[in-house]
Amino acid sequence: MNRRSREEWATQIAALEEPPPVRKEPITVGRIVSTALALVETEGFDALTMRRVAAALQTGPASLYAHVRNKADLDDLLIGTLSKNVVVPAPDAERWREQVLDVCGQLRDEFLRYPGIARAALNAPPANLDTLRITEGVLGLFLAGGVPVQAAVWAIDAVLLYVSAYTFESSLRGEMDGAEMLARLKMLPASRFPHTVEHADKLGAGQGHERFEFALRLMLDGLPTAG
Repeated sequence: MNRRSREEWATQIAALEEPPPVRKEPITVGRIVSTALALVETEGFDALTMRRVAAALQTGPASLYAHVRNKADLDDLLIGTLSKNVVVPAPDAERWREQVLDVCGQLRDEFLRYPGIARAALNAPPANLDTLRITEGVLGLFLAGGVPVQAAVWAIDAVLLYVSAYTFESSLRGEMDGAEMLARLKMLPASRFPHTVEHADKLGAGQGHERFEFALRLMLDGLPTAG
């Protein structure tokens, strides 16, 4: 039997105290998306780049391109991931307007969690199956309510565009609060801005998402229906 030297024996014993090597978790589409969403949630959509995501995953950008083709592809995946959380109900001909409002409200809340992410929805038409599921579902709600097909198709574009625009605008606010804006409006000369000064309080009115629902109801109530 071969005899090891005392030095070799000591090396083996020392190795017992060393922690086992840590295996890096493999890069997957799911990890890329979750990392990107975390980055947007904390720093905003402007901070999202392939390089930043790669750095957060402790890898190089080239490793991401094996799973995500480019930034546009990542944007589409992000919107699709958020769309998965939206519940589209079975159409109810008596409640279709409320159902559309509910779906839009769910999507609004998903977008608001990630400042500026609505830009990803505005950048390109939906190509993700999870995003198209919402389009399909809302179309079904319109048709159940008796909205003619052409009007229903155009209405989908209008309401979803409004959700994106509303949430994107919300992400740009914050530099000036409502009280400061109201004070500035009241400083305007009444001789040149009589209506603005007189109704300044109303211009800044609205709690929660009252304005959001007001605008959507205007769209929905104006749609032609078979009934």
